[in-house]
Amino acid sequence: MRGDTTVRDTGGDSHPLGSTPTVRHMAGNTGDHRSEAREFLTSRRARLSPRQAGLVAFGDNRRVPGLRREEVAALSGVSVVYYTRLERGNLVGASESVLGAIAGALQLDDAEREHLFDLARAANATTSARSRAGAGRARVPAGIQRVLDAITDAPADVRNGRRDILASNKLARALYSDIHAETTQPPNVARFTFLNPRARDFFVDWHTAASDIVASLRIEAGRHPYDRPLSDLVGELSTRSEEFRVRWASHNVRHHTMGTKRMHHPVVGEIELAYQALVLPGDIGMNLYVYTAAPDSPAQEALRFLASWADSHTPAASHTPATTSRPTADSRPTADGHSATNGHSAADGHSAAEDHSASGNRPVPGGATPFGSGVAGDRRRTARP
Repeated sequence: MRGDTTVRDTGGDSHPLGSTPTVRHMAGNTGDHRSEAREFLTSRRARLSPRQAGLVAFGDNRRVPGLRREEVAALSGVSVVYYTRLERGNLVGASESVLGAIAGALQLDDAEREHLFDLARAANATTSARSRAGAGRARVPAGIQRVLDAITDAPADVRNGRRDILASNKLARALYSDIHAETTQPPNVARFTFLNPRARDFFVDWHTAASDIVASLRIEAGRHPYDRPLSDLVGELSTRSEEFRVRWASHNVRHHTMGTKRMHHPVVGEIELAYQALVLPGDIGMNLYVYTAAPDSPAQEALRFLASWADSHTPAASHTPATTSRPTADSRPTADGHSATNGHSAADGHSAAEDHSASGNRPVPGGATPFGSGVAGDRRRTARP
């Protein structure tokens, strides 16, 4: 997966992988803004060498990786005492000009700069503002499902900052059928990525996809540090996934607004799509994701077939086959009389898992989707061994 912003490495983790501090303070509370600010600033300073900062380094016996605190203070135009206070996590009262100077000294990119300002806002938030954190961000605005359903030639869905999929059109449900088949609702892209073994086959470049999703969750934690569902999600993933823990401890952040994704779908095989995230109005913390294919490309052909396949299969079908690629043109199925499945919103209580279980069926390991069976008969061809 390639995005519009590269993920910046830290040059070293703040805690050893799986250590108690990392899991403890994240599993219980993303609102520990002092620890967040301390570890973020420390990791940014550690990755920047004196040469990169335009400084002359004397001797080779530096005891710290990257810049010293006094060097960052000098580059920022603040005293060493004041910068030390900030790096220890006390951002209360820090002005925008000071934060901007520190961002410049540490050579933060746009996502990192925004994250630093978010951490400062959290530090200066009132008690009442903290108690309102996350309120009103769960419900999809009225009419959004109709907008999604009107998009018929591209997968589109609505997600919040925790990467819950709250509403989808039919083609998005077909594209992300494995995620919608998850028993935990609403479907969550981060939970699927780290806790479902099938994610490693679905995302062609799983390691990049995993790093991107963690970096975007870090952005969300900075914006909404007192969001309890987010804290619970991070705690669950930290406890159950070592791959998540090491990425979370790196404090990398990035925007997840545009780029390309390569996926291996159980019906159409490998497909590469461009995506764009559009912010929904009203400061509700939701984005509309739309996936498109280049004109006259194999990906566009795959989307057309996926749409046809979704039209001709219902959640009540008995099973799905093992991973398959799309068949040749002369063997593609036509409509079989089943009614088409419309997209549903997680906000209205309707889920892919409920659709599937309504007929008394459960997803079948290795190839199940909420749309039922794949290409029928021995006309299908295996995509992967």
